[in-house]
Amino acid sequence: MANKESVLSTLPKDLPLDFLRTITNNFSADHIIGTGGFGTVYKGIMPDKQLIAVKKLAENAPLARDKAFTNEVQNMMALRNDNIVKLLGYCHEGQKKVVQNNGRYIVADVFESLLCYEYLPVGSLQKNLFEGPSNMPWHTRFKIIKGICNGLLFLHRIPIIHMDLKPENILLDHNMTPKIADFGLSRLFGQEQTRANTQNVVGSYGYIAPEYLYRGEISAQSDIYSLGLLIIETTTGEKNQPKQNEPSARGFIDQVQKIWTDGHIASKYPQLNPNDLLEVKVCIKIGLECVQIDRKSRPSIEKIVERLDGRCAN
Repeated sequence: MANKESVLSTLPKDLPLDFLRTITNNFSADHIIGTGGFGTVYKGIMPDKQLIAVKKLAENAPLARDKAFTNEVQNMMALRNDNIVKLLGYCHEGQKKVVQNNGRYIVADVFESLLCYEYLPVGSLQKNLFEGPSNMPWHTRFKIIKGICNGLLFLHRIPIIHMDLKPENILLDHNMTPKIADFGLSRLFGQEQTRANTQNVVGSYGYIAPEYLYRGEISAQSDIYSLGLLIIETTTGEKNQPKQNEPSARGFIDQVQKIWTDGHIASKYPQLNPNDLLEVKVCIKIGLECVQIDRKSRPSIEKIVERLDGRCAN
């Protein structure tokens, strides 16, 4: 194992751009493993064949590229938790390029911002739940839900608010252990701070808490709202798909509330034993509590973890 990690362990955290170009075959299309609002993720093949994921930040990201880069590096470099993606290194390097400016060609420093993470071959929860046939057994779904909650508990104790929890930002390792990824929108709060306000609301439609969406209020409960939708989607296997120009998940939530009765759960999971069926019911109940409109009515992440571990009454 020491051999396998040798090249990576000898590298500086601040990686040269030329090295990242080499391991991604000059950011070639056949190395792309994912794309999103913040940029493109490439598979990097190290000299000893170990794989890493290299995210090249987009210039037109929903948050200024420098801000997203600073957020990820500052908020993630020291994080070590089984349910958080490991940030292995970064690169912010300028190179002189000829660019057009007001009709004239000039030589300017053009900066590239890149982030390097552990490589997770199974891909995102989104891909595994909703893209292709999903026959994920209940015990795997429950393990994923518990893992996401444990990762969020770790973040909220710092306190870091993730601000963009959704199936695309949960990555799975070969043991189906979930890892929270993409900290481009994350906020590090001061120890005494529990809430903040912003005019600049950015995030993913269908997962944004209403108080943040309509009033710009940010708090740990913003993440709890998104977590509730993640728990509901993972439990039911149904996708939260907000309508065009409709940022709220209200329709999806109302539908789940109406349809997912005890009888429906039993018919949906006929092969489950009584204990497993109870887990499904508890997950739907917790998920629906997390998406209440009044943020103060949502459970804390500590309470959610306790309930999932069976340490308190449901």
